This record gives sequence, C-alpha cells and structure tokens, in this order.
Amino acid sequence: MTALAEREKNALFPTYDRLPIGAVTSAQGVYITTETGETYLDAIAGLGVNALGHSHPAIVAAIREQAGKYLHLSNLFLQEPQIVLAEKLERASGWERTFFTNSGTEAVEGAIKLARKVFSSEAKTEILGIANGFHGRTFGALSVMDKGKYRDHFGPFVAGASTIPGYDPNALEGIITERTAAVIVEAIQGEGGIVEIPAEFVQALAELRAKHKFLLIADEIQSGIGRTGRFFAYELYGMKPDIVVCAKAVGGGLPLGAILTRRELAEAMRAGVHGTTFGGNALSCVAGSVTLDLVEKTYMDNAAHEGSYLLRELETLREEHPKLIRNVRGKGLMIGIEFSANARQVQKKLFERHIITNVTAGEVLRLLPPLIFERKHTEELIGAIREAVESEPVLR
Repeated sequence: MTALAEREKNALFPTYDRLPIGAVTSAQGVYITTETGETYLDAIAGLGVNALGHSHPAIVAAIREQAGKYLHLSNLFLQEPQIVLAEKLERASGWERTFFTNSGTEAVEGAIKLARKVFSSEAKTEILGIANGFHGRTFGALSVMDKGKYRDHFGPFVAGASTIPGYDPNALEGIITERTAAVIVEAIQGEGGIVEIPAEFVQALAELRAKHKFLLIADEIQSGIGRTGRFFAYELYGMKPDIVVCAKAVGGGLPLGAILTRRELAEAMRAGVHGTTFGGNALSCVAGSVTLDLVEKTYMDNAAHEGSYLLRELETLREEHPKLIRNVRGKGLMIGIEFSANARQVQKKLFERHIITNVTAGEVLRLLPPLIFERKHTEELIGAIREAVESEPVLR
C-alpha cells in the first residue's frame, strides 16, 4: 500500500474499490497519467461523465473565465449561465423547461417529487421502476430499484414505490393501475449491463399510459447528451416521455444534473416548493454549455460512427468465440460485451495493456469511451479486447 493509499484509508469512508494504479496526476483527452508516469487509455470516461474527454481546452477556458466573475451566488440570483444552458438543452431536445440539480440521483428525486406534486389532488401516488435498473443511491432512487447490492440494510424505503419485474410487457397489466403516478425507465440500462428496452415493452407502456394517465420518466443520466448517437437514447426506441432526467455528461466534467419537461408540468413546482443550493452552479453551467455546443456540432455524429464500427468489430469477435462471448449490445459509444464467464479476467488483461474498462451486472464488460474517440483509439481498444479474449487463461 502506498503512503497516499494509507492516508486515504485513515481519512475517508471505505466505500470505493480503487483501480490498482498510482494516484492520477493529470488527464488529457482520452488518456490518464499516474504519478509513476504511466498512461492509460480511458474507455469509461469518468463513468460516462467526460463526453469530451479530460481537460478539454474549451471547457477549461470557459471555467477560468467564469471563475474570474464569480463562483457561487445561490439560486436567489438571476444568472445568465443557467439560462444559456437551459436554452441549449431545450433547443437540442425539444423540451420546454429545465430544473438544474447537482447530480443524477437528485434529478431522479426531483422527478419523483414532480410526479407526486402533479397528482397531489388525486389518489395517484405510486412510483414504479424497472427491475435491474439503476437510478442513484438516495432513498427515492433506491425505492424504484430492486438490486440488493444497493438496497440491503437501508430500508424501509419510500411508501408507494416499487419495481416492475423486468421487460415483460405481459407483466404490466395489474402492476400499473389508476394509482400509478409515474414509471421511470432507462432506454438502455447502463449499470444493469447495457440492456436495451424492447419495442413491445415500449408499446405496452404507451397503451397503459393512455389508459391510466401516469407520467413516463426517462432516465438519460448515462445514455444522454449524444452518447448513443442521438441526443437522448429514448429517441431510438420510440419512447415519448413526459419528464427526462440527465446528468453526468451535461456538466462537462463538473457536478450537474437536470430535469426537463413540458411547461405545464413544470408549473406545478412554484417558488419555494422545491429547490437546491448548488444546483445550476455557474461553473458547471458554462462547462455544460461548451459541451453541448461541441457534442451537437461534431461528437454526437462521431459517437454514432465510431460506435457502429466498434459494435461491428465486437460482433465479429463474438461470432469467432461464441462460447466465451454471449452477446454484444448497445448503441453509439455505450456498449456492453456479455461474457459467459471471466469478464473480470478480460478487464484485467485490458488493464495490463493500459486500457481502463469496467465490469458491471456480473459478466458484462462495459465500454463508455469519450465521444472524442478517434479511429486509432477504437482500433487500439478492439485489438486489446481481441488479444484478451484469445489469451489462453481467459479461454479456459
């Protein structure tokens, strides 16, 4: 254990399994450099946060300029950076109103509160999530999740909140009723293993929404802001949500989340009903504004093109090794490789090649490269995955 690791052990909660590398001293573009001078290709982009890679010069310049004006005022004050970013989000997505938060889980909490507020004069209080989903670690978010990994020892949870048992459209009737206020759905379950929502489930939800008049909340925290080749992933699956929550990439590397909705729903939240001290911080908003400009102009298309190439190459690899690789799935630069076993062994082999990936949902190697990935980076990643898969210890 290094001296710094020992200091961390004595200072912080033991809640994270750190990667087995030295302390990071710098990060530029798609690379991370440690105190020992070793450089790693980052194929998880800060768990989906760094859409434009690390320390993008345009983001850094915007932060520096804003820091020279002010850092924090609170939401008692009118602030142009908030309005500019909200206008850009709404123009890119087609939504009409924005509420800024500090994080994704806070955006989920706010969306749940909004649904409850909209139906506060009716007997519609039930909030439903989908089994295997992930929406954060606060109580409202945990209440619409089912994984014991996140929920064990923290209950009881929010009354009237539960989960639908998977993407079975036949299971929806009877679970969704006139008491249902909202259903929260990920078009692609990220933490759940890059699982895409089936078309028949989307259709069944739409039919029941017409019948029971609940709100559909799209969780785009990991899949949004161009990652899938579309601004929001729900666009790819024919979903028509009432509320969208996003975070991660929207802040350009700084803490920021957002709730997007129609004007008439937003008006349910009058002054004093809901709020935040730091949500919509000016530094985060200017970083997010630069990010949106570049994602829309260039990198959303790049995510679609590089992602398509990466998926094709990985599918070829799956066809060559069907006993080891069960499935390759995802959209754009949000990809999961499901192994029959030894996903962590593959991750270890990649790590030895100085490529950082992530394993989730048991045996799924998750890839979330920065949207600035170039073909040379994609080829390096593909080559390393092939080498890892074809190494004898992995195949045994």
